[in-house]
Amino acid sequence: MSILLWGLIRDQPMSAVLTHLRRLDAPVHFLDQRQVLETTVEVDGGRTSRTVVTVAGETFDLGRVHAAYLRPHDSTQLPGLRARAHSSPEWRHAAEVDQVLNAWSDRTAAYVLNRPEAAAGNASKPFQLRAIAGAGFFVPPTLVTNDPDQVAEFIRMHGDVIVKSVSGVRSRVRRVRSTDKLADVAACPTQFQRRVPGTDVRVHVVGVEVFAAEVDSDADDYRYARALGHRDPVLTAIDLPPEVSVRCLDLARRLGLPVAGIDLRRTPDGEWYCFEVNPSPGFTYYESKTGQPIAAAVAGLLAAAALCKERAR
Repeated sequence: MSILLWGLIRDQPMSAVLTHLRRLDAPVHFLDQRQVLETTVEVDGGRTSRTVVTVAGETFDLGRVHAAYLRPHDSTQLPGLRARAHSSPEWRHAAEVDQVLNAWSDRTAAYVLNRPEAAAGNASKPFQLRAIAGAGFFVPPTLVTNDPDQVAEFIRMHGDVIVKSVSGVRSRVRRVRSTDKLADVAACPTQFQRRVPGTDVRVHVVGVEVFAAEVDSDADDYRYARALGHRDPVLTAIDLPPEVSVRCLDLARRLGLPVAGIDLRRTPDGEWYCFEVNPSPGFTYYESKTGQPIAAAVAGLLAAAALCKERAR
């Protein structure tokens, strides 16, 4: 066994990558989070550190893993667990399995898409913006605050302003309205940015491959276009200017993300802004709309990495 997949089979990116790996006849083991209560992880911290996973009586050694694709959800929030008390043996067991496997993912010599420590940068959008600017993209004027007076001044300076979460928790991006109660930000630091006019472009980086999709939508957040009463977005595969592709590759490298979803906007003047980077992108939506072979690229990257690791042994 040389390729490990960890997550939920109903998760579309996970299922798509698993399908392509099987088509490649690659040696793959799928670690299903639905079986977390039947899963145990033993760590031998001796001279030769060894981590062994047992699921429903079947045991395998993580030392045999040469490549891994990780899209774990919080096991404590799975059906049958989310309603349990945090002190219950079942809840604690699920949390501990997640903790140990995440620690292994950060320390293993295997090629990992993506390591949890790299993905953790998504928890701070200001941290990401520093890497984005360092890669050469324009960044809109940004304010993170819980001071209503600062928000009012920011709106006065920039006029058209959008609001979004400052963390990695998914939120709906929208314009600030005159009816918004700015005093509410006192309860939680919030991110505000000057709205940038232009066309959204979603980029997926997979190793050294770049897949770009132009998004035609009149919604502030095209992901929720229908829910907001707008028409469905139209996605078209495009080729980026070479220098923009290079910036995307550099940005993914800076963040330690072999696989990344990058949100760009091209202004009418041809300037390229970047808003954020998703370390665990749900690329199957874009693949279904554009026909871009993103899942196949992820599977190919895993298979090639596993083969290289095996030959190097």
